[in-house]
Amino acid sequence: MNLMKIWIAVVQYMPTELMLKSLFTICKKNSNMRERLIRAIAGCLILVSVLLAFYVNINWLFLTAFVGLNLLQSSITKWCLMEDILRKVFKVDN
Repeated sequence: MNLMKIWIAVVQYMPTELMLKSLFTICKKNSNMRERLIRAIAGCLILVSVLLAFYVNINWLFLTAFVGLNLLQSSITKWCLMEDILRKVFKVDN
């Protein structure tokens, strides 16, 4: 079975809106959750891009490099774009 068909089947049956809503509600209550979310999102993006590079096209490794560079840049400058997105769009605060 094609990987894309599997991915579409998984996404169709996942209650993503409910899952994200409950996740961000829980995150608002915990103090260090924004940092944990950033690490979780980065880890998921890296894993997904490696799988896509293996099964679909090698150029997906550029996404892995982009996430890695953003993690390195945020450790040096103490500014992270994903942190701003979580704070402004999803209202996740520490």
